[in-house]
Amino acid sequence: MLAQIAQGDQRAFAALFKHYHRFLYSFSLRITSSEESASEVVQDVFLKIWLNRERLAEVQSFGAYLNRMVRNHSLNVVRKELQVARTTGEFGRSFDERDDSTTLQLEYNEVSNLLNEAIAGLSPQQRQVYQLCHQQGLKYAEAAEKMNISPQTVNAYMKDALKKIRMHFKKHATVYPLLILALFDS
Repeated sequence: MLAQIAQGDQRAFAALFKHYHRFLYSFSLRITSSEESASEVVQDVFLKIWLNRERLAEVQSFGAYLNRMVRNHSLNVVRKELQVARTTGEFGRSFDERDDSTTLQLEYNEVSNLLNEAIAGLSPQQRQVYQLCHQQGLKYAEAAEKMNISPQTVNAYMKDALKKIRMHFKKHATVYPLLILALFDS
């Protein structure tokens, strides 16, 4: 299907959108706490996919790729909203809205801290592969070249790293299990 989309097949793209839309909207909504923002995130992500469709053939794990795009875009929206609220001094908001943004920031900080702990617990090779692929956005082949190992070895390290990260979150994140599992679904 990705190869069809890469060649401009609009029906394949519509099927992809239909298949992933609800999940991605729910995922973004959990991060942004705003139906409008979640809807915009999903639209922006699919627009970006369509505009860069020729690169889809290079994507090795579309689920991880899509999750990363939605997560990053949603977190950027939240950061931007927090920054705007701070700089404009929006004091007209109700107490509940301010409380929600504070709660969201605390949740983001907790997830971020748990992720950093999990990454610190990885072997040096797994940590390097995770940082190159998930944080710097390199493809497996690029990471393999940079580390002087095979792409299959990168894939194995990534698989093990994600498994360990999921286990760390399952063990320590009792408040946000659905969000956390969705963040690292591959």
